[in-house]
Amino acid sequence: MCEGYVLEWLDTLVTVTLNPVKSKINAAVPGDIAKIKDQVVSQKDKVQTAIKSTVFTLNDETKIRCLIKKYHSSLISLLDQALEDLALIKEGNPFKQVLETIIVCIDELLSLIEHRFTSYLSGDERVPATYLAVLKKELAKRLSSVEKKIRAFDAYLPTFKILKQELERFLTQPSDKHTYVFQEILYVKELCLELEHLQPVDEVVIYSRLDELLINMNFNSKTYIYWLTQRLAASINDLEQPSEKMDRLLFYLKLFKQYHKKPAVTFNRKDVDLHKQISNWFTQEVFYLEKQIHYSIVPLKGIEAPKQVVQKEKTKLLSVLSVDQMALILRAADDLKIVMARSLNSVFKNIVPYLSTPYQENISYDSMRSKSYSAEMRDKEIVIETLKQMIKKINEY
Repeated sequence: MCEGYVLEWLDTLVTVTLNPVKSKINAAVPGDIAKIKDQVVSQKDKVQTAIKSTVFTLNDETKIRCLIKKYHSSLISLLDQALEDLALIKEGNPFKQVLETIIVCIDELLSLIEHRFTSYLSGDERVPATYLAVLKKELAKRLSSVEKKIRAFDAYLPTFKILKQELERFLTQPSDKHTYVFQEILYVKELCLELEHLQPVDEVVIYSRLDELLINMNFNSKTYIYWLTQRLAASINDLEQPSEKMDRLLFYLKLFKQYHKKPAVTFNRKDVDLHKQISNWFTQEVFYLEKQIHYSIVPLKGIEAPKQVVQKEKTKLLSVLSVDQMALILRAADDLKIVMARSLNSVFKNIVPYLSTPYQENISYDSMRSKSYSAEMRDKEIVIETLKQMIKKINEY
């Protein structure tokens, strides 16, 4: 599947020639060191070309995946060995320079694979301890560098502080408590790269560019999600009228829905993704404000005797769903034969008279039936989210 072992020269250099346990490393003249370092760089270029050729010349995806994984695991093993050799060689030994060059070159090769050929790697594979230690130091350094850039923008600081704390907490988990896999480390590396490319700006907006990035990267930290929803709630609660609050809430929801989410990426693999959690928060807030608006309108609908009000409450069911949303549910129930009737019209005729909404006391069954054929995307989303909550509640029984 491949033309020889292209890592052979580097492998021998690291595991034998520069390994103090297997060879006696004698002093060398600067000219020899320079030649070896040049040869290391040349070999790095050769391996880089071989990796690219593997992907672009083979047509079998299985073979490509197999070879890329072999390159990746072999390079990590060489990096681990090079780091061990470096620790064993005494200070002042010129061969330390060679090993440092090797480590830089191997890191470049690993970056090539991890950035350009991520799809061929196994995300669930455990990260070797030595490689992990190097990555942790590298990521901590990159975060500190990003922090210096962010400091000039006050609006970004609270969010970045949460982000940095969450990443540091993740990266400092003891080995007996957490086993790191490549999927997690690659996520943090990609996030750091995006942060380095981030261009903060002074602007007063509900979602900053940093928020957009974290939403895009599905940074589903509970602390961050709580912070974001509290900011949204505080902005909405600045308004007095429920109708004004509803307008602002729906505007924020619209903006949130427009943000792209990278497929198959997540910070915490064991938790629900950020989009689902935030969407659920919006759904609950919409329901709550709809009730508020309803209870503020009902007293103005006319004076009725207490008995009549009680009687209506007994005969009509109040639904926080809108007419359009209930129409979708009833149509689906008929299509799936959950309720049996002679026709869809008969379903609406027999059920709708017993329903009311916060905005409409008496609903026309014929009007609701018509609306079931022209549903808006937002109504579909709210109905789907409501059914998901019902499923979750049923599972808890």
